[in-house]
Amino acid sequence: MLIKTPEQIVQENVDFYNARDIDGFMTSFSDDIASYSFSNPNPSLVGLEKIREFYDELFQLSPQLHSTIIKRITFDNKVIDHESIVGRKGSKEIIELVLIYEVRDGKICKITVIK
Repeated sequence: MLIKTPEQIVQENVDFYNARDIDGFMTSFSDDIASYSFSNPNPSLVGLEKIREFYDELFQLSPQLHSTIIKRITFDNKVIDHESIVGRKGSKEIIELVLIYEVRDGKICKITVIK
């Protein structure tokens, strides 16, 4: 069995995001996935159900959604992406975010978003 690197796991997740493929997208996450805003110590989304709910709605409302990786840094089990996102909920506005993905046992277990 081929073991994927954290970078490969995150890239696969981004590819599913860009395809707005909720089922594929969800395969990247651990059961205890948590998403955080960098400025808040409390998670904004916890668990697969909440992540699916949030992103399924986003994908449905965003037919032109696309993330472009501006820069990627990998460090141990962390992948840090500077992303440029367009088409969010039909908007033509470009949003730039930094996402810090933490990977454990081949799955993304934590995402921290810097806006």
